[in-house]
Order: sequence, then C-alpha cells, then structure tokens
Amino acid sequence: MTDTVRTDTAQQAIRAFLEQTRDAQVRFLAELVKVPSDNPAGDCAPHAERAAELLEAMGLTVERHPVPAELVRANGMISATNLIVRRRFGDGPTVALNAHGDVVPPGEGWTRDPYGAEVVDGWMYGRGVAVSKSDFVTYTYALLALEKAGLDRGTVELHLTYDEEAGGEIGPKWLLDEGLTKPDLAIAAGFSYGVVTAHNGCLHLEVEVTGKSAHAALPMTGIDALEATTAILGALYEHRKGYAGTVSAVGGIGSPQLTVGLIKGGINTNVVPDRVTLRLDRRMIPEEAPETVEETLRAVIAEAATAFPKARVEVRRVLLARPLTPLPGTDRLATVLCAHASRVMGEPVETKGVPLYTDARHYSDAGVPIALFGAGPHTIEEANAHRADERLPLSDLFKATEVVALSLLEVLGEG
Repeated sequence: MTDTVRTDTAQQAIRAFLEQTRDAQVRFLAELVKVPSDNPAGDCAPHAERAAELLEAMGLTVERHPVPAELVRANGMISATNLIVRRRFGDGPTVALNAHGDVVPPGEGWTRDPYGAEVVDGWMYGRGVAVSKSDFVTYTYALLALEKAGLDRGTVELHLTYDEEAGGEIGPKWLLDEGLTKPDLAIAAGFSYGVVTAHNGCLHLEVEVTGKSAHAALPMTGIDALEATTAILGALYEHRKGYAGTVSAVGGIGSPQLTVGLIKGGINTNVVPDRVTLRLDRRMIPEEAPETVEETLRAVIAEAATAFPKARVEVRRVLLARPLTPLPGTDRLATVLCAHASRVMGEPVETKGVPLYTDARHYSDAGVPIALFGAGPHTIEEANAHRADERLPLSDLFKATEVVALSLLEVLGEG
C-alpha cells in the first residue's frame, strides 16, 4: 500500500468517524457548558472533575493535576485542576492541544440561560460555548478520530486548563514549569476562519497615590491624592495619543493601546481623599519590548507626580504577558492548518494576528511553536464572546474538528 493510499484511507476514516459522532460531540459540549466555571470567582475544580469523568467515559486516560491551594489563592482563584490526556501512537513528535475551561462570568443581558446549552437554529448558546469549552470537544474528538484512523506515529496530548481568564500562570505555564509536559508543537483554542500565529502582549500596572485626609472645610490641611492622580491620568492620556503613529507589521494587530480600566478611592464626599488606586492595561504589539514599555510608563507617571511632592506614588506590576511571535516550526504547522481549513471551511483561511493575549504565549515562551485554531465563527463579535448570549454555530464545531484531525494526521505522519 502506498503512502498516498494509506493517507487517503486514514482521511476517509477520520471523516466517517466524525460524521457518525456529531450528536455525541454536541452532548459533550452541552455537558461542559452546563457546569459553571466562572473566573472570577475561579472555583474551577468541579468543572475539571466533570470534564475528566466525561473523557474517561470515552475510554481516555485522564491525569488530574490539582494546583496547590496556596498558589491558586495567590493567583486570585479558589480552586484549579489541570487535566492532561496523553495518547502515544508511536515514535515521532508530541503535539499538545490546549483549551481553557474557565470563563468570564455571564453578566447581564442574556435572553437564554447562560448554563442551558440551548440549541436554536443550529447555534448553541451558553457561557464558554465558544471561548473555549468548544475546543475541549474539537481536540478530544480529533484525538479519537486519529485512533479510529490507525495513526501510528507521534503523540497527542490534551491540555485542559483553568485559568486563562486570570492570566494562565497556573494553567499551561504551571504544567510546563513543573515538567509535566514537554511538547514539540502545540495548537491552542481559536476560531475556525483564521490561524493565529501572533498576538499582542499585555502589561497591567497598579498605581497607588497616597496623600493625607482632611475635612473638606479645611482642604489645605490635607494632601489630595485625587488631585495628584488626575495629573497622572492626564499625562497617561497625553502619552497615549502618540500610539496611533505606530502600527504593527502583523496583519490584524494594529497599534498599541492603553486603557485605565479601574479607579477606586476616597472616603466620603466631605473628606479630602487620602488614597486613590488605578489600574491600567497596556496592549503591546509584537514589535515592542515589554521592558521598554514598562520603563516608559513608569517614567511618565513619575514625571507627572513631581508636581505633587507631598503625595507618595507607588507603581506595581500586576501582569506581564509577552507578545506571541512565530518560532521556527510555526510556519509549517500554520501552513498545514490553513490548507485543511480552507478546504473544509469553503473559503480562504490564512494566518493572522489578533490584538488579544492568550495562553499560547506560555508555550512560545517555553520554546514550543504554536498556532491558534479551533471551533468558532468568523469573529469574536459574532460569537458574542465575553458578552451576553455567547453562541457557537455547531457546523463550525464539526468542521474545526475535522481540520484539526486532518492536520495532526499530516504533521505527525511526516515524523
């Protein structure tokens, strides 16, 4: 039997298996959506246990890796258990498939039960149905399809983690740092109509301005922390104006961004505020060096604070997520994914960048080439991701699963 005939036979087996298991895929996704895993609050171990039970019922061996409670609390969560499923088919590379089961809270405005997994006109509704519980299904059934096809090379691992919404430090990064996995390539959760090979980085800084409280009738006896904060905010917004002149060479990324998303402080209306805290989000394009970005922002804040020498200003880094850029080996993986996706989706699917940041960076930081691809519509907006009535077209779930399975067959078959 020639390699071409053997490949054609394996592809036919993959398609036949996935066609026969569509109802099972939908049921699996529905069960995942019905178990809340909101982060915050981040009590995600129960969802991991339910996912593990469902996977084991399919005949898969599941490793449960509970994150130490102290580390979980330090990352602002209540519980987290990461899951690994390993399937060794033979000699060859190991490909990891990573999706996260934690989700943002539902919020207001839903017209359907966020945990109901209701299907309407071919779309399933529910929190996490698109980001990214759907890719638990995509990757699981891609693995099962490869078993049916008789793949005899390489290893596939499922990495099902639970802190993407909190930064990924105790999800993929923890698995990699602990030596629990060492893949050669990786695919992470994404949408079906683009293969992402680059994305923004993100820096979160907390700025605390401390003054001295005083009666509003005698404000000169205090130190107004809000007044100093206002000057800092003005300097940051003025600095932000310059970002429009810098545009990433990576399509889909755009320019750097800065947002002050959280401000709190003050005691009462008739009291000079003694402390104000703000948090800023600085999105970094792949061409930027995170260390330089942080140094520049700290300098802008320090310069603005000089006009208020009696106020104390402290700056603390909350999060640093480095931009994702392609590594050697990424292009080959992305090329295979794009080719299969273009055929299955019925339209050109190309590599691109996105102005988000994801857990994919942890694999890249560990030297693992990675691309993002999974189930989902054309855009985040169409999926209502992180908004009310999050939804997923089930046709894209089936198509994405086929793409991943066929891509893994090709990549692992090459050795």
